[in-house]
Amino acid sequence: MKKIIRFLMITTLLFSLILTGCGNEVNRDQAAESTEDVFKSQILFKGSSTLAPVLSKISTEFIEEYETWDKVNKDFPNKSLDIFVSAGGSSAGVKSVIDGSSDFGMVSRSVSDEEKGKIEGYQEFKLGVDALTVSVNPKNQIYKLKKNLSTEEIQKIFSGEYKYWDQVETSLAHEEIVVVTRDLGGGAHGVFQKKVMGDAQVKADAIQAPSMGALVTKIIENKNAIGYASYGLVNQNGGKIIPLDVDGVAPTKENIISGDYKISRPLLVVKKGTLLPQEETFINELLSEEGMKTIERMGFVPAK
Repeated sequence: MKKIIRFLMITTLLFSLILTGCGNEVNRDQAAESTEDVFKSQILFKGSSTLAPVLSKISTEFIEEYETWDKVNKDFPNKSLDIFVSAGGSSAGVKSVIDGSSDFGMVSRSVSDEEKGKIEGYQEFKLGVDALTVSVNPKNQIYKLKKNLSTEEIQKIFSGEYKYWDQVETSLAHEEIVVVTRDLGGGAHGVFQKKVMGDAQVKADAIQAPSMGALVTKIIENKNAIGYASYGLVNQNGGKIIPLDVDGVAPTKENIISGDYKISRPLLVVKKGTLLPQEETFINELLSEEGMKTIERMGFVPAK
């Protein structure tokens, strides 16, 4: 009888151990599934139309190389690697971080203290430096006759005080100046207003381009156009658009880095709160040596 009882006790103990083992296995599986369920596989960027092509290129190459997150880091789950980039202007980028509609904002200007105050746990990552070049169409002979414009002359052109090209340089034709600017939501608008226009306002009938790319296209298409074009996009469209000197200083890489060329601006990615591990991985990719090379290849001055 004692042997039977001992046998039953051993059997019960073994059965309990088996159940416990199965339970642990189930718990581990559930934990793994839970981790995979909460893992955020998408990263959303919104904002600057100047930065959008840069982020699109780097993210596309990143996705093509890895495809799924587990190939980036073995501790990440086997989930599709999705990075979405949409333009809409620097102000829209900041707003999207404030309201949580995107993970990162792309900003091609300084972020104000007021804006930073609305972003809890504000973080920014500097990718590079751009400049606004006062640029014209190559068919406009001003760049041969008058390569340099003073701040005062630029103010008179963009405010509408100078309406014809022969007011800028008497040797030029009596043809109407076509002023092209970014819309009010673009980071370039605020930079140009602060660093060049001051208290003067850009004339009301200036053409407002929805993106920096569209602004450059307008200058390329119209020989009488003038606008503040991104240094990076001028480099990308070599010969199709001509930058002028400002106050005797050419918009060169050296002058932008030194600060001698005054219409420069930072290229930033901004974030609310702590980075998720997968977000940190991609930010490190942007700031890597290869990321900096891509930024330079696209015509901008890399941060390092």
